[in-house]
Amino acid sequence: MKITNYELFQVPPRWLFLKIETDEGITGWGEPVIEGRAATVKTAVEELMEYLMDKDPLTIEDHWNVMYRAGFYRGDPILMSAISGIDQALWDIKGKYYNAPVHQLLGGKARESIKVYSWIGGDRPADVGNAAKAVVDQGFTAVKMNGTEELQYVDSHEKIDQVIERIAAVREAVGPYIGIGIDFHGRVHKPMAKILAKELEPFRPMFIEEPVLPENNEALREIANLVTTPIATGERMFSKWDFKNLLMDGYVDIIQPDLSHAGGITECKKIISMAEAFDVAAAPHCPLGPIALASCLQVDASCHNAFIQEQSLGIHYNQGNDLLDYIVDHSVFQYENGYVNIPDGPGLGIEINEDYVRKMAEIGHNWRNPIWRHADGSIAEW
Repeated sequence: MKITNYELFQVPPRWLFLKIETDEGITGWGEPVIEGRAATVKTAVEELMEYLMDKDPLTIEDHWNVMYRAGFYRGDPILMSAISGIDQALWDIKGKYYNAPVHQLLGGKARESIKVYSWIGGDRPADVGNAAKAVVDQGFTAVKMNGTEELQYVDSHEKIDQVIERIAAVREAVGPYIGIGIDFHGRVHKPMAKILAKELEPFRPMFIEEPVLPENNEALREIANLVTTPIATGERMFSKWDFKNLLMDGYVDIIQPDLSHAGGITECKKIISMAEAFDVAAAPHCPLGPIALASCLQVDASCHNAFIQEQSLGIHYNQGNDLLDYIVDHSVFQYENGYVNIPDGPGLGIEINEDYVRKMAEIGHNWRNPIWRHADGSIAEW
C-alpha cells in the first residue's frame, strides 16, 4: 500500500482537516491546526507530505521520526501540529487497513468510556452560575471556565474578588461535588497567580489550569507549595522533551497535551504513558473538531492515567459550525451521565461527512485570537 494523494480543508469555525489517500482506496483523516494559524500549519503540512508520497502509510513510527528529525530544526506549535494531523490520518488508515480501532493497535482498551467536561462562560466569563447549572442538568458532572479577564503582573484585588464571586456562583449552582476546572489561560502572572490560587482553594476546584505561562513553569513550585489544588498544564507544550522537565520537577498533577498540537497519537501516547510513571494524571486538551476528539479518545482508551477529556460541543468558539456537523453518525459522541464511550469503529472510529467538508471548505475561515490590551495600552495575555 502506498500514499498517493492528500487534500487539506480549511473549514469553519476555525479548523483544518487533512485527508490522505492510498492506492488501495483506504483514506485517513487528521486535524492539523493551531488555533489562529491554520494557513501557516497548512503550508507546513504540504512541506512535510513531500516525505510521505509513494511511501507505505503503515510504518508510522518511521514517518514520525522522518518528519520530526529530518528537518534539523524541530518542535514548535506549527511543525508539531502539522506532524500531529498527518500522524492522526496515518493511524486512521492503519486502523481501517486492519479493520480495528486505533486503541486496539495501541494495546487495547483500559476503559470503556471516559468522563468529559463542558466549557462555560466564554473568554470573558459572565453568568457562569446559570451556565454551569444548565450543563449539569444535561448530565455533565464537570465543567471548565476561564477564571479571569486580563490581569497585569500586579493588579487590583478587585479583580481577584470578581473571580471569587464567579466561582462561588458556580459552586452554589452545581453543589459541592461537581468538578470545576478553572483555566487561568496563562493570563495570570506569578505575583497574582499565587494570590488567586490560594483564594480559590476553599471552592475545591477539580484543577487550576495553566496558572502561569508554560515558559514560566518553574513558578509552579511556588504555587504548589501554597495550595493542595491539583495543578494542570501542557496545552502549549509540544513534545515528550517539553514535558520531561515538567514531570521531573514534580509540581504538576495533570498534564494536558493536545493531540493536534503535540505530535499526534504517536507522541501523545508516549507523553501520557511517561506521566504515568510520575503518578501524574492526563486530561488531553481538545477545544477543536471531531477528528481531534476521536484521536484523543483512542489514546484515552489505552492510557490508565487519563481521567477526563475536554470536548468542544457548544464551546464559545464554535460559531456557525459545531463538533457534530462534520461527521455522519452523531451518536459516536453521545454523552451519557457525564461520560462518552470509546469509539470502536475502524481507525479513529468516526466517518467524516466529506460532502459537507467540501462545501464548508469553500467558505473557509480566517479565525484569529483576539488581541487584548490593558488600560495603559500595553498588550495583555489572552
